Amino acid sequence: MSVATFTKTGAKATTPAKLDKQVFGVEVSNHDLLQSAYLAYLANGRVNLAKTLKRGEVRGGGRKPWRQKGTGRARFGSIRNPIWRGGGVVFGPEGKENYSRKLSTESKRLALRQALSLATDSIKVIEAFEPKDAKTKSAVAILDKIGAQRNVLLIVDVKSDEIVRSTQNLGNVIVTQAMYVNVYDVMNADSIVITKKALELVQAWLSGAPTKPASKETA
Repeated sequence: MSVATFTKTGAKATTPAKLDKQVFGVEVSNHDLLQSAYLAYLANGRVNLAKTLKRGEVRGGGRKPWRQKGTGRARFGSIRNPIWRGGGVVFGPEGKENYSRKLSTESKRLALRQALSLATDSIKVIEAFEPKDAKTKSAVAILDKIGAQRNVLLIVDVKSDEIVRSTQNLGNVIVTQAMYVNVYDVMNADSIVITKKALELVQAWLSGAPTKPASKETA
């Protein structure tokens, strides 16, 4: 399996890059695994900031709202009661909840290989990504010449300062190193641009993975 290779200026190279079938030619038979890996990425990046106040944490309520008897109303001892407006919350989030999901290493690699196999038609291999003077305009020019449009995932071997500076103002471009490629970014990308060195790293990393996960994934 091979795809067209582009030079760092955007022109097509003479010899196309070869994609390892063990990484980019996997039969996608387990869509549940892809979904689990996708949701696990979102869950593991979730920041737990939600926190409600319990009855004992609500400010005020030290005084009884009205006397126990003789008013004709129901008896109450504190305005912090959960059934009162502004009172405590019952069974609300405490800020200690753990939303993370775990997948085995074998399952993660298989899911990533399946995602890359589905995205083979949108993969573009480039010799190197070196925008002139680290300018955003130069980065856009390179991406336009190779036909990378809409949401672009740029995979490099080293995330240099020049690459970061030239792409940080591009809202549709995500830059990641070869060893940090994930199912979420691959599935959301319309175009995947990968340098030759990064391609070698990804294939070496994933080609030795077993074709099936050794253990059942856990949510």
